[in-house]
Amino acid sequence: MPTLLLVRHGRSTANSSGVLAGWSPGVDLDAEGRAQATALAARLAAVPLARVVSSPLDRCRQTVQPLLATRPELASDLDERIGECRYGEWTGRPLAELAQEPLWRTVQDHPSAAVFPGPEGEALSEMSRRAVEAVREWDGRVAAEHGADAVWLACAHGDIIKAVVADALGLHLDLFQRISVDPASVTVLRYTPLRPFLLRLGDTGDLSGLAPAAPAPSGDGREQSDAVVGGATGT
Repeated sequence: MPTLLLVRHGRSTANSSGVLAGWSPGVDLDAEGRAQATALAARLAAVPLARVVSSPLDRCRQTVQPLLATRPELASDLDERIGECRYGEWTGRPLAELAQEPLWRTVQDHPSAAVFPGPEGEALSEMSRRAVEAVREWDGRVAAEHGADAVWLACAHGDIIKAVVADALGLHLDLFQRISVDPASVTVLRYTPLRPFLLRLGDTGDLSGLAPAAPAPSGDGREQSDAVVGGATGT
């Protein structure tokens, strides 16, 4: 099955000012985030990509822009399902202030029960459902169009990526706060017929090793689901 690169957007003006951005308009990458986006394109130079899918929010679109500029032939799409959680009345407020809210403890300790306040507020469980649905749907589409060895990229947000990783690892959503992904980091998943594999988590270094290896021998697909006994060999 294809290899999925889950990229968190570069550092934004909201990140650097300690504000919960959510779906606020006009949240751009800051100077550090723009440098991270440029570096991401260079880090991925040796990795053939079949498709790029991005959250429609500006900070994600700006993160993949340098990559797309260097590969004008690359198909790209926007998908709201991997857009940020809708934080409702928490949107745009300082994180230090939100930490005093009673709901903060629910978000930290029992996120599957957290529903953000206000008519636009979303449950974290719904955010997780839509994000997982989106990446699995796109993964199947990439496999059908480009083959099992294809590599594709989805640019999203911290909580989105954490929820997708938790699902891949079989973790309850209440444990997803144990996962951390930095801005402009790359998390790598591969879905197989029997199980997903988490290949990298929050990688901010060299990505050249993600280029596909020689095609594997043909079979019924089950061998793609087998873990290496004793641990991966690094090849």
